[in-house]
Amino acid sequence: MTRVLLIEDDPAVRQGVVLALRRRGHEVEAAASGEAGLPALERFRPELVLLDLMLPGMSGLEVCRRIRETQQIPIIILSARGDDIDMVVGLEAGADDYVVKPASGEVLQARMRAVLRRVASPGEGDGTGADAREPGPPGTAAPSTQTYGALTVDRSALLVAKNGREVVLAPSELKLLLFLSDSPGRVFSRQQLLEQVWEHSFYGDARLVDACVMRLRAKIEDDSRAPAYVQTVRGFGYRFGPL
Repeated sequence: MTRVLLIEDDPAVRQGVVLALRRRGHEVEAAASGEAGLPALERFRPELVLLDLMLPGMSGLEVCRRIRETQQIPIIILSARGDDIDMVVGLEAGADDYVVKPASGEVLQARMRAVLRRVASPGEGDGTGADAREPGPPGTAAPSTQTYGALTVDRSALLVAKNGREVVLAPSELKLLLFLSDSPGRVFSRQQLLEQVWEHSFYGDARLVDACVMRLRAKIEDDSRAPAYVQTVRGFGYRFGPL
């Protein structure tokens, strides 16, 4: 069971999503506006937020930004607007995924599970930690902390630091970094990253990858225009390093 905060102004959509999620065993609290949703975030303490973009008063984008100022809770934007500009703007505001409504309960459930797996500890089988590595010699364990230049990644604690100072990453940013840094120098296509990190199979959602890379670079790179860590390989995709 997952505690879900739904911020959605359309009564019919709100009721439909709440019923669909509750039938699947989730605990749901719903708010009809951003002004009502932000206090509910502190009171209800959800594990995931479903957020409409087109809200009265405070927009969904502003709500997303305010949440990201203090919390790294998974956020899925739920919007009737599926064009490129709206999707990219929503992702750049800090959302982890974007679902175009109307969406079935099965789709929401699948996307929620995928996002929540990004914040699972590596030992829980998310494929980004020591359990995904080749076993070392008998009596040894793969180190959970690696250093790449000024960047330190602690896979067990799910912590990232740059020059000794913690870098706070959203769930999708963290899993993308963990995945890429697990194979330094290896190039992954956007489609491969989409399938491995977001667990999507539709190529059109590759915009999720580009938006997340942009946000990640802004946090870990000295110069996002000349990245030292998450590098673009034109015509192919992205790689970590070389350093």
